[in-house]
Amino acid sequence: MKQSVGVRGLQVPAVMRTVPTILVRRGDVLMLVVVGFVLAVLPTQVSNNYHLSILVFIGLNTMLTLGLSLLMGYAGQISLGHAVFFGVGAYTTGILATRFGWSPWLALVVALAVTAVTAYVIGIPIFRLRGHYLAMATLGLNIVFELFLISETDLTGGPNGLSGIPKPAIGDFVLKGDLTYYYVVWTTTLLLLALSLNIVNSRVGRALRSIHISELAAETMGVDTEKFKLRVLVLSAIYASLAGSLYVFYLSIISPSVVNIFFSIALVVMVAVGGLASIWGAIFGAAAITLLTEGLRNLIPHLFRGATAELEIVAYGLILMLVMIFMPEGLTTGILNLIRSRGLRPPAP
Repeated sequence: MKQSVGVRGLQVPAVMRTVPTILVRRGDVLMLVVVGFVLAVLPTQVSNNYHLSILVFIGLNTMLTLGLSLLMGYAGQISLGHAVFFGVGAYTTGILATRFGWSPWLALVVALAVTAVTAYVIGIPIFRLRGHYLAMATLGLNIVFELFLISETDLTGGPNGLSGIPKPAIGDFVLKGDLTYYYVVWTTTLLLLALSLNIVNSRVGRALRSIHISELAAETMGVDTEKFKLRVLVLSAIYASLAGSLYVFYLSIISPSVVNIFFSIALVVMVAVGGLASIWGAIFGAAAITLLTEGLRNLIPHLFRGATAELEIVAYGLILMLVMIFMPEGLTTGILNLIRSRGLRPPAP
């Protein structure tokens, strides 16, 4: 008789309902404090608003990468369409706030619920697929979603998207400006980081790893693989939806070009660079690819006249190929392994 979820006979509650309250290891707590302190003082060292905006985008991409890392790195479910959930959160927030005049905060909460339901409904049929078929299905989902946004002009604004999205406020204090959103985004990111560490260090995390290794073996050990895959998809979609809502609050605009297939591929590269099964690597991967993308946008037009955004995909492909060949665990783990192999051990947490 199959238990609801479990590993080695231990019952494991549902992901979204019961994650043990204190499972973040002492080393992780120390790292969270250090990273939090660095992020708190970093704006004082930033010379202009452009650099500060890059840090905001790194935070948003880290939120997305954290969710995708749980889905791909720990549960082993390939997704080439994660930008869909980012788009659902962003567009739902934008539509409710602009078309219907809802409070931005209420729009954000409803967007989270809509994205969670969307992920659950999509996950039921799509998780019947495996491997390359699953990857192609998620790829097709992203393409269909982008076409929907372009064609439904009355609702989504068509190719031009939505603009004039109102910014949220706390009392009389309106959240606006690069510095304000820097702290809002990175505070949210650190909270999601702590939650993710809590999950992967729990019995839930061990169940997800067992699914990644072998779904058949996990099922024989009592893990309800279908429910777990659905719930980790919903959780990662909520992360993406939250990032999407904060994105539209920050820029007050959203368009279909933001949530195209190129962005989904970039997210996969971020996860791979940081390490598929590395929560801390999500920050490194998001930072590396975000900075690389900005560099390419400034450099490519000077090197290749008439170059288009497709060249960024070529760069992503080369990066992904090199990482998978030489450092399949991701750059974070790969660099640590290289240090250990040379006899230089990093300080223990």
